[in-house]
This record gives sequence, structure tokens and C-alpha cells, in this order.
Amino acid sequence: MADEVVLLDFWPSPFGMRVRIVLAEKGIKYEYKEENLWDKGPLLLKMNPVHKKIPVLIHNGKPICESLIMVQYIDEVWKDESPILPSDPYQRAQARFWADFVDKKASFSIYSVGTKVWMTKGEEQETAKKEFIECLKLLEGELGDKPYFGGQNIGFVDVALVPFYCWFYAFETCGNFSIEAECPTLIGWAKRCMEKESVSNSLHDQHKIYGFVLELKKRFGIE
Repeated sequence: MADEVVLLDFWPSPFGMRVRIVLAEKGIKYEYKEENLWDKGPLLLKMNPVHKKIPVLIHNGKPICESLIMVQYIDEVWKDESPILPSDPYQRAQARFWADFVDKKASFSIYSVGTKVWMTKGEEQETAKKEFIECLKLLEGELGDKPYFGGQNIGFVDVALVPFYCWFYAFETCGNFSIEAECPTLIGWAKRCMEKESVSNSLHDQHKIYGFVLELKKRFGIE
């Protein structure tokens, strides 16, 4: 009996993009179900009753929530295809540390600090921009001269971070700054990741994301 895999998602979500990348890397067929975050469907509420958020992976009727947990689950279940986490325990722990850094650095995350860039103005925005670049520079240091955070192949940290690349244009445009000028190595890494079909097919066009951000600004009354 074939595995039944369903992904509940919302198209601009960088967290959902993580899961899409790994499913593509491993060649796993799945059913994609788009959710309306302003009118959440009964399946989402049933499958993630705690947080009521996307993404949710449903594998043979059983839900898995939280994107990094979902990526690890997929890697464990379909372990023979394109491993995402290293086999060495120390390297695996390091990968988990940096993926966690992306989500929780100093009680912030790349996503929440980036959101502050487009939602705020003046001094608050400048602080958010500084925090954002600081996070990226630390990640650049970890990347070093490796092609990917995972070494020669895309790995757990790459999957955790690269979806935010398609949001960078919106952050830059709203914040009037250049991420590439500050973090050229990281942008080079992101472009390298985008050469992989599993990544480029899972991420949305940066201008479409920017249009979505403009819609959010209008919805929240942000000028």
C-alpha cells in the first residue's frame, strides 16, 4: 500500500517551503492543500488543534506539525533517499543547532525580525534591519567557504534558511537596504541553492512575495 502524504500549506509560507523542498529532494509524491489563514478550514483545525497553523504534514492519516520537526520526520521515514541530516551524531547536533538559530535567535527569528523590517518605520525599522543583518552575518560565518551548510550537498540548515531568500526582496524594498551588499557570501549560497530544482520549484517569485507583503500592509493599515 502506497504512502498517503498530504501537505496543508499557504503558498507564501517559508515554513511550508521547507517541507516542499524536502519532499521534492526525496521524490515523494503528495497532495497539496492550500489553506486560507483568515478562514481556517476544518481539516487544519482538526490536524493542528494546538497551534492551528500551517504547515501540517499528514502521513497516512496522522498529522505532524512544526516545519523543522516535519523535515526531520520525512528524513527519518524516507531515509534511503537524499539524506538531509548528517549521519554523524555531532554533525547532526550542529545542524539542529543552526536550524534552531534560524528560528529562535535571541527570542527572535529570521522571519519575525524580517517582518519587523516591513511593518515598522524609523528607529524601530533601523533596529530590525541591524538585527536581521547580524543574524545573517553569523550564518555566513557558519557557512564559511562550503558550497552548502550541509557541505557538498544541501542539508538541514540549508532547508531551514533558503525559503527566506524569496522574501529578501520585500525586506530590502520596504527597508531600503541591500542584503547582498552586507552579506554577499550568503546571497551567493542562496543563488547556488536556487540552481536546484527542488528549491527553485518550491520557492515563489520574490516579486509575488513582495505583492503579498503590500497586501498585508494594506490589511493591517500600515503606510
